[in-house]
Amino acid sequence: MSNLPHLRDFVFLWPMLLWSLLLMPLLVWWYLRLDRRGHRVFAQMAGLMAAAGPGAGDGGDSATATMHTPRRAWSRHLSAVFIGLGLVLLLLAMARPQALVVLPARADAVMLALDVSGSMRADDVKPDRLSAAQQAAKTFIAEQPSQVKVGLVTMAALAAVAQTPTTQREDLVAALDRVKLQNGSALGSGIVIALKAVLPDTPLDVDKVISGISSYYLTPEQRRAIADYKPVPPGSNASAVIVLLSDGESNTGPDLQVAAKLAAERGVRVYTVGLGTKKGATLSTEGWSARVRLDEDALKKVAKVTQAEYFRAADAAELKKIYKQLAARMTVGRGRTTEITAFFVALGLMLSGLGVALSMLRHNRVL
Repeated sequence: MSNLPHLRDFVFLWPMLLWSLLLMPLLVWWYLRLDRRGHRVFAQMAGLMAAAGPGAGDGGDSATATMHTPRRAWSRHLSAVFIGLGLVLLLLAMARPQALVVLPARADAVMLALDVSGSMRADDVKPDRLSAAQQAAKTFIAEQPSQVKVGLVTMAALAAVAQTPTTQREDLVAALDRVKLQNGSALGSGIVIALKAVLPDTPLDVDKVISGISSYYLTPEQRRAIADYKPVPPGSNASAVIVLLSDGESNTGPDLQVAAKLAAERGVRVYTVGLGTKKGATLSTEGWSARVRLDEDALKKVAKVTQAEYFRAADAAELKKIYKQLAARMTVGRGRTTEITAFFVALGLMLSGLGVALSMLRHNRVL
């Protein structure tokens, strides 16, 4: 995204005053009339000079020829063009123009959703997937501006908030260091828990999404707000972002794509980072073994639905690089309707002043 602001949705507060632009054709007519009168006076003076004698006549013919060269005619009207453009802008300013000014803005809060299921023991990413993820997450936290709040959600058979969004980086690092591997993988629950943590006021029945049973603690007003909630465009929320790091395998909890849709309906982008290799690794424990692979398709769909991006990390160094890229990319356009009358006035006065200055320098008069 560009770091420069841009304008869209251009409107006028007092559109009726745009009728004042009809004055411009009258001013152009008046200027051309004055110009023709000046030509006639100049021609009469040249004729008198020609009648006064051969020498004087030659001078008059030379002056007349200079007056009518295309270059002379164009430069003669340049000051009038500047003054006219300036007047147009000043007339537009009278109608009080407004525009939606869109500026790039960094998210105010970021939730890290970290997969701590048993498959994260795989060592296809050295020293193992979880250890590499922990170190990379610390790099990501260090890259965030001090005012950005960062939180942590862990995902196994159950998802839980390990650290609420905070600016205290040492608390986040301590929460990461306390992470332990567990059985099960509920990535959908992780997104839902992270969504509620980063947007605590959003109308969302977390218990019903995760378990199918509505929460007992919701008030009638909250239930009504959930029922009446109207989705916003995906990716439009400038205040919150979720970063999901996982191998993509989910075997319990709500469907991952259902959770992604809930985030999209609230405008929250979910960046997904796939950790592992397509070949995967074989895990053995208590007499059984299983091969765990990276499921990229599921993670790609989550990122696509929420208007975010998917990244794949096949090793620890690449994972740290991805987290540094994420720190720079987590911006979204924030729009604000702003009156830009002052800009029109300033530009109009500048152009008009330039035209007057040119006319004074060339003719010692205004037009």
